[in-house]
Amino acid sequence: MAGRSKTSFAKRQREKKKAERASEKRERRGQREASEESHPVASADDLAALGIENPADEPEGDADSNRS
Repeated sequence: MAGRSKTSFAKRQREKKKAERASEKRERRGQREASEESHPVASADDLAALGIENPADEPEGDADSNRS
């Protein structure tokens, strides 16, 4: 009988550790998503004011010619 309780104890410990890791991952993912939301995104007008061309305006043929 001692073997069973030892095995079940180890199993509970593994499950507890696994649950803690999953919880930590959820927290990190939440923090990462929150930090991504706080970064502003430049609009097309902002990019034009800085003299940066919009990559969506480039013809698609040029982008494909660079691939081999």
